Amino acid sequence: MAYRRLGNSGLHIYPIALGTMQFGWSADEAAAQAVMDAFVEAGGNLIDTADIYTVWSEKGDNPGGVSEEIIGRWMKSRRNRDQVVIATKVRGAMGVRGSEGRNSPYQREGLSRKWILKACEDSLQRLGVDYIDLYQVHWVDNQVPIEETLSALTDLVRRGYVRYIGCSNFSAWRLMQALWSSDKHGYESFVSIQPEYSLVAPTRYNFEHEIARVCETYGLGIIPYSPLAAGFLTGKYRRDQPLPQSVRAQEITHRRYSEQNWNILDKVLEIAGQRNAHPAQVALAWLLAKPQMTAPIVGANTVAQLKDLMPAAELKLSAEEFQALEEVSGWQRSRTELER
Repeated sequence: MAYRRLGNSGLHIYPIALGTMQFGWSADEAAAQAVMDAFVEAGGNLIDTADIYTVWSEKGDNPGGVSEEIIGRWMKSRRNRDQVVIATKVRGAMGVRGSEGRNSPYQREGLSRKWILKACEDSLQRLGVDYIDLYQVHWVDNQVPIEETLSALTDLVRRGYVRYIGCSNFSAWRLMQALWSSDKHGYESFVSIQPEYSLVAPTRYNFEHEIARVCETYGLGIIPYSPLAAGFLTGKYRRDQPLPQSVRAQEITHRRYSEQNWNILDKVLEIAGQRNAHPAQVALAWLLAKPQMTAPIVGANTVAQLKDLMPAAELKLSAEEFQALEEVSGWQRSRTELER
């Protein structure tokens, strides 16, 4: 299996990345370690997390950092730090349900120089590592100039605490603003973006309408989250059938149920049946055929779930299959989208 270069960086990534939002939430530590073992055994190397995972736990006992701590203990016990690429994020409010954010004396939130430097130090300690391979800003902070954020991130790279920087949940104009600022001031530049991106509407449009062009033009790697639309594209949701038991089922109902999305799922199921593949593998294979795509980020609570997903790295859709998915998930193009 050929590993893919992450944008213009020196990192090479297996075509499927592992997300860890579920660690310490819907997957306990034993399950999380088993999933990571299976991921690495299959060739995977990029493990993505965030400092806030998962402060919104219904149990109200997660202050943030739990996912990082689980990953850190796993790396220490396996002695495999050099085998994995660790990506984490900064921005969200820490503390149970974000209780230690800007509205508290702790101010553990945002993209200011003060918090970025401290948050990175905390993440390094929780992970038990000397450096983070990819340090990402989780989303925009409107209260801090982008120059301040990029300056702090540049200092982390130059001190050796961070290898590369990336962003998540940036609009096209925000991404261009950051790239321009890096170029103008000599700051480190984002090498990747982590957007929500999948076949479903309006998610595909939201990314491809403008952000995708920025990535293609300036060489940013793409490591999308929710590539299966929170499970919608796995086939466990069907028209006019009751919701399955899932902590994310209500999100599916509110955000994914539309006639176009049911049609998209029907086409995914059709291709999966013809190829004797899991529907999720087809949805991931479509993403892997897109320009600048590095590795969709998948989550798994069990080894069995992960094993349903990893073969997508080797599934190659035919031109006809790819085009059929493009058409069923498409939208009416504006004039600016026809300028290619």
